[in-house]
Amino acid sequence: MRVLLFLIICQCAIKSVKTHSTSNPNVILLMADDLGIGDLGCYGNRTLRTSNIDRIAEEGVTLTQHIAASPLCTPSRAAFLTGRYPIRSGMAAFSRVGVFLFSASSGGLPSEEITFTKLLKQRGYATALIGKWHLGMNCESSNDFCHHPLSHGFDYFYGLTVTNFRDCKPGQGSVFLKGVQKTLVIPVQIAGITLVSLAIVQYIGLLKIIQQPLSYENLTQRLTKEAMQFISRNSDAPFLLVLSYLHVHTALYASKNFRGKSKHGLYGDAVEEMDWSVGQILDVLEKYNLSDKTLVYFTSDQGAHVEEISSSGEVHGGYNGIYKGGKSTNWEGGIRVPGLLRWPGVIQAGAYIDEPTSNMDIFPTVVKLAEAQLPSDRVIDGHDLMPLLQGKVTRSKHEFLFHYCNAYLNAVRWHPGNSESVWKVFFFTPNFSPENSNGCYDSHVCFCHGDFIKQHDPPLLFDLSRDPEEKVPLTPETESRFYEILRVIDLAVDNHTRSLHAVPDQLSWDNLLWKPWLQPCCSSFLQSCYCDYDSEGSLLEVHSG
Repeated sequence: MRVLLFLIICQCAIKSVKTHSTSNPNVILLMADDLGIGDLGCYGNRTLRTSNIDRIAEEGVTLTQHIAASPLCTPSRAAFLTGRYPIRSGMAAFSRVGVFLFSASSGGLPSEEITFTKLLKQRGYATALIGKWHLGMNCESSNDFCHHPLSHGFDYFYGLTVTNFRDCKPGQGSVFLKGVQKTLVIPVQIAGITLVSLAIVQYIGLLKIIQQPLSYENLTQRLTKEAMQFISRNSDAPFLLVLSYLHVHTALYASKNFRGKSKHGLYGDAVEEMDWSVGQILDVLEKYNLSDKTLVYFTSDQGAHVEEISSSGEVHGGYNGIYKGGKSTNWEGGIRVPGLLRWPGVIQAGAYIDEPTSNMDIFPTVVKLAEAQLPSDRVIDGHDLMPLLQGKVTRSKHEFLFHYCNAYLNAVRWHPGNSESVWKVFFFTPNFSPENSNGCYDSHVCFCHGDFIKQHDPPLLFDLSRDPEEKVPLTPETESRFYEILRVIDLAVDNHTRSLHAVPDQLSWDNLLWKPWLQPCCSSFLQSCYCDYDSEGSLLEVHSG
């Protein structure tokens, strides 16, 4: 009897330990910028050295149909943080410009939106964002911080409130002059304004601009050092770290230890430097015995920007593998992104999951792991990934995924529960320029309406399970269920549309334009807002390859 009682007690203790180990883990979310799914070894690349990112795949799960909620930075990141399509928060543009261009714009992620950082902070997590934000800053004054990371649940912020532009690095050409000159009726001094707008901002209880304009010198080491120090400071309590790289958005840069070392020019150098940084993060987790207590996720905000060609003719965009198109399009190359998750002892190691998943799924996944409550007053479009990651289920909960081009419903993906097929319909497609190319090279990005697109009636239909390259549209002659599939998708669109509610347009022209009274400035406009408090101090020792 005593032996039986002892065994029962031991079994209960084991179950208790297992339950405890899968709740309140540390969470590290690593997000690249404009990285192509074909740029990583774990997705088939054989020439770029990405051993540290590949290590996440080897020790965790590789999602092979991981979908960004938008093919552009700002709306994709809004969806990632909120678990909701960006159309629900007003973070999807009706104008041609679908992202924020200035730190002195008045639009941004609304304060009414609930981010997973807010919910984890309420559960006692230390929270930090290091790197790129790109979801707004101020509303009415230069210090109200209504859209700033500190208003969305982050305790600590070190990074850029906007993004990295070619215009901000001498000799790299202009995004504005090539892509926006046809639509913006503002002076070309816009590029100079961007120089002023870009700054490294640090938040530790108060906001301090520590470098303006941004210096690319050792930037990745600085971001990595901040991330490692945050982990070190919080090694004894649960933490959430979002490390949002500037790599590999243009203007490209790499420190001297990586410059000229890859087989793919400056782009490859940048990818390999980012991989080094990921290795530093994994190493510091081992140093503090945190690997088994930490969920690590790696992704990109959207696919590679295939139109990125430097002023000297060097390819500065990434590789989307077999997939068509790239950033700013809902062809698979624009939205199928890396999705790697590692949590030793909890999720499967070395597994591949070919079910449709979304970057919106991170929201419910980490919220449930932190034992926080999902919001009940709004639609959450993401689904908890843990049952898939642990092999408890084999099917994704995403029967439908809706693909928006800015605020316009562009395509729909349907994965029927009783089929291996993944149907995808396009209501319109971008007009590539030149015509037989793989992108919109004449305008630098593809746009979402007017003469920039071609409408399809009936919609184009593909089966991604048989044609992942989206080469051959199906017809009533080649697919007997053609009209039945369109009917089911039409019903899904109708249901989805009824779930939407009117919200303020955060990317309206008024919210996009530069407003001088909102401009953060660390000195004065007479001094060109110049300061540099970040060039001093030690940097991490780095070794490439």
